[in-house]
Amino acid sequence: MKFEDLLLEIGGFGRFQILILFILCLPRINLPMHFLLHNFLAATPPHHCAIPHQEAFVNLTMEEVLLISIPREPDGTFRSCEMFSQPQFHLLLNSSLQPENSSIIQHCQHGWVYDHSQFTSTISTQWDLVCEQRGLNQATATFFFIGVTMGAVVFGYLSDRFGRKAMLLLSLVCSLIFGMLSAASVSYTMLSITRTLTGVALSGVSLIVLPLGMEWVDIQHRTFSGILTSIFWSIGNMLLAMVAYLVREWHWLLVAVTGPCLLSIVCLWWVPESARWLIANGQVKQAHRHLLRCARMNGRKDFAVSPEEDMSLIMYAQRTVLQWEHKKPGESYSYISLFRTPVLRKISLCSGAVWFGVAFSYYGMSMNLTGFGLNMYLSQFVFGIIEIPAKIIMYVVVNRVGRRQSQAWALILTGLCIGANIIIPKPFTSLRSVVAITGKGFSEAAFTTVFLYTSELYPTVLRQNGMGYTSFVARLGGALAPLVFLLDEVWRSLPEVTYCGVAVCCGSVAFLLPETLNVRLPEGIEDIE
Repeated sequence: MKFEDLLLEIGGFGRFQILILFILCLPRINLPMHFLLHNFLAATPPHHCAIPHQEAFVNLTMEEVLLISIPREPDGTFRSCEMFSQPQFHLLLNSSLQPENSSIIQHCQHGWVYDHSQFTSTISTQWDLVCEQRGLNQATATFFFIGVTMGAVVFGYLSDRFGRKAMLLLSLVCSLIFGMLSAASVSYTMLSITRTLTGVALSGVSLIVLPLGMEWVDIQHRTFSGILTSIFWSIGNMLLAMVAYLVREWHWLLVAVTGPCLLSIVCLWWVPESARWLIANGQVKQAHRHLLRCARMNGRKDFAVSPEEDMSLIMYAQRTVLQWEHKKPGESYSYISLFRTPVLRKISLCSGAVWFGVAFSYYGMSMNLTGFGLNMYLSQFVFGIIEIPAKIIMYVVVNRVGRRQSQAWALILTGLCIGANIIIPKPFTSLRSVVAITGKGFSEAAFTTVFLYTSELYPTVLRQNGMGYTSFVARLGGALAPLVFLLDEVWRSLPEVTYCGVAVCCGSVAFLLPETLNVRLPEGIEDIE
């Protein structure tokens, strides 16, 4: 007796499941609005050193004041981080003459002046996170993803221990609180701490939404549910571009992207706890109440009114309880359980490698995909649109070809596209852009598949632990991806070679995983072994 047999009685994909999936898609929209917020929150507008005693140059235009006060780059633009120690009036006669004596050039002494035509304010302009302080600006993204990494471990365990819905509610409430505190930050330290805690909270949302929806859906519609939930990430991408375009002040931008958490908290009232989890934890009566509600909403009137009359539920619950009773005394499921038995150990090691490769190549491409000639708002919007066809194509492919082949080849082709751009000469900008966009599509396809695939690989009793572990590995990949760009000092193409090599190797590891197409979700460890 399996849970899928119960789903056949109550309707495995009806009005009840559609309602749940759409409610769970609301927090999914909110995720990229925070995960990719750094592009706008910490954007650095054009700037130059503040010029002291500017009132002394009343007879000069602003351009002439800059000319005598700020040195220029070889391309003619004014430097952002340096100024002359004394005004160079001779440059008014011949601006092409640049001083050969570097001793008269110094770092900015009186702060900076920013171009506010695109942004009213960002954290860069608020706390002067430019020039020597530029590293602190980038660190805010690192702090956020450190929080996401920690949250993956914490919420993976807690949702298996205390239930999916309770932990999702806790994640959303904490996301709302810490997001609003971030918006109210009065110092860089306060912002760093609150953004880290926001990352911890949002990691719970990222981790729980997909499995909670999946555990109510039958085998035939699992893929559709996974792709549908994933498409809402891309919608969030596009909404971020529109919200950031309309809100140019960083405090209010944080409020705007955090506010929707409140709507998700209200709507979560209509989402039930996972019946699979309730039965696995011996709460059969509560599980039956949710199953009865599902049956009624799906028009299945013949479902047993009381749990005592429902032989299917009793048989399934007894089998699940027996599995729990046959565990060794004092044994409880934890992250160590993922590596205790041979088959589960192989799944955990291989899926960890695949997740690392997927995140590493995805964030590597996202931070290096240029050549559109669009402004940053339009670029963000286009990146969101590009992801949707990739997801829809994967919906067809994973059902025809299978999860394993789709996962492996999507990641390998991502690597090959990155590799191709190493070989294609720089002047072929159109071709390089097409290859890069194709690679971004494959990268998104790999990410879409890995979420679906992983949730099907682990048994119910360990599913959230498994998702927590793989999400932790993925965040490590995401955190390391930007650091790889520093390798261009060793060899110009070394970052691309690294991204390519990791994607191809990790994609090849996916061939070692079992196929899950049209296979029932495993309930206990013995179902896998």
